[in-house]
Amino acid sequence: MFLRGDYLVMKFKHYNQQQMVLLPYSFDDLIPEKHPVRVVDQVVESINIQPLLKAYSKEGNPGYHPKMLLKVMLYAYMTNVYSSRKIELALRENINFMWLTSMTIVDHNTINRFRSDKLKDSFKEIFKQVVLMLASEGLITLKQIYTDGTKIEAQAGRYTFVWGKSIKTNKAKMLTQLEDLWNYAQSIANDDDPNPEPTEFKEISKEVIEQTVAKIAAKLSGNEKASSKAKAKLRYIRNNFVGNLEKYEHQAAILGERNSYSKTDKEATFMRMKEDHMQNGQLKPAYNTQISTENQIIVHYTIHQNPTDTKL
Repeated sequence: MFLRGDYLVMKFKHYNQQQMVLLPYSFDDLIPEKHPVRVVDQVVESINIQPLLKAYSKEGNPGYHPKMLLKVMLYAYMTNVYSSRKIELALRENINFMWLTSMTIVDHNTINRFRSDKLKDSFKEIFKQVVLMLASEGLITLKQIYTDGTKIEAQAGRYTFVWGKSIKTNKAKMLTQLEDLWNYAQSIANDDDPNPEPTEFKEISKEVIEQTVAKIAAKLSGNEKASSKAKAKLRYIRNNFVGNLEKYEHQAAILGERNSYSKTDKEATFMRMKEDHMQNGQLKPAYNTQISTENQIIVHYTIHQNPTDTKL
């Protein structure tokens, strides 16, 4: 800074956005030698991606190279970028992603298809190769590992749940309603039928519903004592009970040994999650993930539907 006449003149380094350069800049020069993105690149280049190639077809137009997409996904997850749209944005603006793809722009739909369809069946094999590579480098021994679990919330509706207890309760209510209507039909038919047919309602089934409805209809038909309310209830049972029972049985088949599941992610089970420092847990659709580590490196993982570790 100096004075020139009556003016104060400031000194700055040269700046001109339109300045031409003799040799274009290289992303490789801008990324430090030991940057994590270079580790991702070296690891993927060292493993066998043949299991991943099996997910591709030889027909149709050429697709993006799976090795490039795998590098993008690994580095994105390493830097806590999970949204496909944010990954697409990074491919346009982040020099590390641009270096991995050599300036190739991949849209978010392609990213989603790659991780949900192409990578799904081969990820465990790729993970296994990386773990063995770490062992060969002496970073892990696989002789002493530590396992701990954590619950990860699923990307599913929190209020679209199905409970096993509700299924049992609803089936029990159906059985009670059927039994009550049968007893009513028996009671108004006693005068005409001195020897009423005994019926035991132990478990609801399609056959029990159809047979009982037919018998009740025979007793109520033409009987002046039959109330309109009873006839309406019979119509409701005839029109809805079989369908409702099939729905409950389908839900029970999805549940298996669990006590709940989410309608928008049927593999997710509702688990109590720790929300805050007061540990005020809420039931949310989640998975119980068990992670094994050695030297702070993940060497194995399993995903479970049971909310407690003792049942794994």
